[in-house]
Amino acid sequence: MSNSYVIAMIAVMGGVTLLIRALPFLIWSGERKTPEYIVWLGNVLPYAIMAMLVVFCLKGTNFSSLEGWAPALIACLVTGGMQAWRRNSIYSIIAGTICYMILIRIM
Repeated sequence: MSNSYVIAMIAVMGGVTLLIRALPFLIWSGERKTPEYIVWLGNVLPYAIMAMLVVFCLKGTNFSSLEGWAPALIACLVTGGMQAWRRNSIYSIIAGTICYMILIRIM
């Protein structure tokens, strides 16, 4: 691929991303009230995304040996505990990831 093609692709992707992120503010700005289903999606989707991440992360777990499932289970518990304690998804994900990486190295 040529450099101009790569630059054009990045520009198009950046423009589409900007449009997608700005569109809700343009549509529901001012006097228009945000529809209830959009508010509902804003409340429900973070939990659905976290559930999908858990399923994705555990799909390849080997449950036949302790070394296979123990680090994943402990890391999930750490992530859930951090989320319950701090209510911050970034802290929870980072803590669970660090815990998992340490456990797979020492087990």
